[in-house]
Amino acid sequence: MLLRTAAQSLNEQIAARFAERIRDRLLAPGSRLPSVRQCAAQHGVSPSTVVAAYDQLLAQGLVEARRNRGFFVRDRAQKVAPAGSQQAQAAIKSEALSDPQRARRLGAPVSAATLMRGMFQPISGKPQPGMGVLPPEWIATDPIAASLRKVSGVANLRDTAVRYGEPIGDAHLRRVLSARLQDMGIDAADDQIITTVGATQALDIISRTLLKAGDTVMVEEPGWAVEFARLTALGMRILPVPRRADGPDLDVIARYCEAHAGTPAAPRLFVSVSVLHNPTGGSLTPASAHRMLQLAQQHGFFIAEDDSYGHLAPPHATRLAQLDGLARTIYVGGFAKILAPNWRVGFLAAPPALLEPLLDTKLLSTLTTPSLLERALAHCIEQGQLRRHVERIRARLDAARSRSAKLALQAGCRFAAEPAGLFGWIDTGVDTDQLALRMLDDGYLLA
Repeated sequence: MLLRTAAQSLNEQIAARFAERIRDRLLAPGSRLPSVRQCAAQHGVSPSTVVAAYDQLLAQGLVEARRNRGFFVRDRAQKVAPAGSQQAQAAIKSEALSDPQRARRLGAPVSAATLMRGMFQPISGKPQPGMGVLPPEWIATDPIAASLRKVSGVANLRDTAVRYGEPIGDAHLRRVLSARLQDMGIDAADDQIITTVGATQALDIISRTLLKAGDTVMVEEPGWAVEFARLTALGMRILPVPRRADGPDLDVIARYCEAHAGTPAAPRLFVSVSVLHNPTGGSLTPASAHRMLQLAQQHGFFIAEDDSYGHLAPPHATRLAQLDGLARTIYVGGFAKILAPNWRVGFLAAPPALLEPLLDTKLLSTLTTPSLLERALAHCIEQGQLRRHVERIRARLDAARSRSAKLALQAGCRFAAEPAGLFGWIDTGVDTDQLALRMLDDGYLLA
């Protein structure tokens, strides 16, 4: 049984158990390790936790990756290649380049990056519910086209195309975003806002600024696989926090903080979704929000609040950034989930003391962000096009969610909580691995 309050993270515990069995010859050379999903089910953890554990075993030279087949125990009589050697890197690359759909059918462990690559491969013209985005036919392209035409005049192009934009982001858009945040009850001046290439880059900038390899970060489980993969690639020590209907399990957070207080393993960051959590659909309650901020203040960790789906939230939804005035919270927003997935404009709003190091991280990664797209977004917001689009989407989504929930219940599924936004967390009563593969064969991608 894994210990969630142990000094070792869950992926470290899993890796240590396999390593011990391999060294004790309980797993013979050539033995195949369980698939990622099988191992995750056995230990009650997320697939990303198992991927991190297998990566550790690969780095230790205890296992090898065989393309399209999975991970196998190495023959210790063979020369073990160092983790950074060309041989080890070739094994990693071979695994990463394998077909994720075929690998899943074979039950082979694949890296989180491989699974992500599979998410973005075109499968069919059918709906892809595993992507967490609106159907393409729901996206109104007229407002996007009108805004781009407006800012694409010769005068604007002279400003936006022939020189780099401001590293912090377009000043006009930041003023518009500041006004939007004020309307939501979040007190953020325009000089506290940094624009990014989508919300994903905002989260990446936060992690690279506040953390170094080996630092501890808490994440919600279940959660967005992209975030797990990104943090794992950065070498972070990940502690999963179960997500409940009213928000993250705060008792687990408290135990993590108390167990590691005063040590280098103390959590430094918590990545959380307060409103319309992906994939459960749950939202944070005021009571949970207040206690979470108390824990952050008491134990000295920051919170990255991802509000990617906030456009679809009820008017008075609770957000951490509202309550603490951007003291321990860094607010992250984006527009890809509501306007268009490929309109990669996001932003973060941060405490004043963190702005300079956050901006330095952005400069080192991308220099600046595209001013033309940022000005087009500002126009779309100012002209009311975004507001009208959101109203139409909410009405359409309410009807679709009601139909979907009814059909799911008729099929014998059970919801863990009332579906909300784009999400409903269900128990299908069947093997979800097999269900996902059956659906994939029919052209549907499930999460």
